[in-house]
Amino acid sequence: MFTGIIEERGRITRWERTAEGGARLTIDAPRVTGDAGHGDSIAVSGVCLTVVEFGDGRFTADVMGQTLAVSAIADLGEGDDVNLERAAKVGDRLGGHIVQGHVDGVGELLQVRDEGSWRVLRFSLPADLAPLVVDKGSIAIAGTSLTVSAVGREGPAHWLEVSLIPETLTATTLGDLAAGARVNLETDVLARHVARLLALAPVQEGVV
Repeated sequence: MFTGIIEERGRITRWERTAEGGARLTIDAPRVTGDAGHGDSIAVSGVCLTVVEFGDGRFTADVMGQTLAVSAIADLGEGDDVNLERAAKVGDRLGGHIVQGHVDGVGELLQVRDEGSWRVLRFSLPADLAPLVVDKGSIAIAGTSLTVSAVGREGPAHWLEVSLIPETLTATTLGDLAAGARVNLETDVLARHVARLLALAPVQEGVV
């Protein structure tokens, strides 16, 4: 479990495909590896990965082929920066919102607008996720807990916007993104549970 508050920008120092169709990556991350242990969970740009090796300020994790297929982590390579967060401790302050590190889908950066010291980013939103995203609600983009500042639709295409303060632009990889970049999206787990409950609720006769 994570909070979406990024602790460190790490850098991928090694990326290699495995024979099973997955990948193994090594990330330079002196802060999050300070108390790392074998089997620990670290969110890498929104994807929960398990530490299999660590030392000298770096950690190595395996990525399954399924994860590569459904997330933007497949777009990364050696030299790329990633957002990192260690799993939350019981009793810690929840500075963001509940983030699982389970990617729901991938969005594409459609537009960047500078508004003074702020920057507004508009991302495409997969149609199946659109009902789970609301104005002023929470969403994790590339592992970063953000507040949705606008949602909309143009024809069949849905989109969402987030407004980023200077701290977020420098402390995460979001400030480096250009139009066309793909990012991992994780919707609010509470919204997912409500949607599931409503989908399974029995239809009562006479109730519209």
